[in-house]
Amino acid sequence: MKIHGLQKMTLLDFPGRVACTVFLGGCDFRCPFCHNFELADGSASPVMDEEELLQFLRKRQGLLDGVAFTGGEPCLHKDLPALMRRIRELGFAVKLDTNGYHPALLREILDEGLIDYAAMDIKNTPEKYALTCGVKDINMEVIRESIGLLMHSGIDYEFRTTVVKEFHQAEDFPGIGELIRGAKHYYLQCFTDRDTVPFGDLHAPSKEDLETYADIMKQYVSSTEIRGVE
Repeated sequence: MKIHGLQKMTLLDFPGRVACTVFLGGCDFRCPFCHNFELADGSASPVMDEEELLQFLRKRQGLLDGVAFTGGEPCLHKDLPALMRRIRELGFAVKLDTNGYHPALLREILDEGLIDYAAMDIKNTPEKYALTCGVKDINMEVIRESIGLLMHSGIDYEFRTTVVKEFHQAEDFPGIGELIRGAKHYYLQCFTDRDTVPFGDLHAPSKEDLETYADIMKQYVSSTEIRGVE
């Protein structure tokens, strides 16, 4: 497997762990607000292969205790479970970030106990899901299946929405809430513009709007919090 990026240490990406973050290329979606679009569209060059990653991790045993996989969409890679097995054999906990569009691989990973934490993006209310993902059509039953898998997995997990002023309004959040009613944790993440975002003229919501959205979501997920706002 080709590795398209490596953040050698993070205290933020894997709750409760000192971790590194592994970036994998490719994605089903083309979200206009994506911070890693060069990974999504395949234009980023690999920086190492999996043997080089494992060599790095062997040198970090005792310094790091977690590995977070993100992308792009990691579950596009059918050999991901095999790599996760090798990483766990080295004594590291594993986290997965996913868009939820590959429930069969997610089920395999969960059934084998290969991850300790998962974060799944919930893009929007079902009626606006495809628009927010930058695609023409989307199968919401696939998304619902992945949500169900995580909610019944027994591992720690979170759902999260990157909130963009142009894509999210108050009337969208009851639809999001119905998708994940009763979940463990839900986070509203405030969009931040960067040079890597593929489309301009996108903006962060106001703090007041985020607080309104959080109040709505607390009716569905009691542990709802806001990220990215002071």
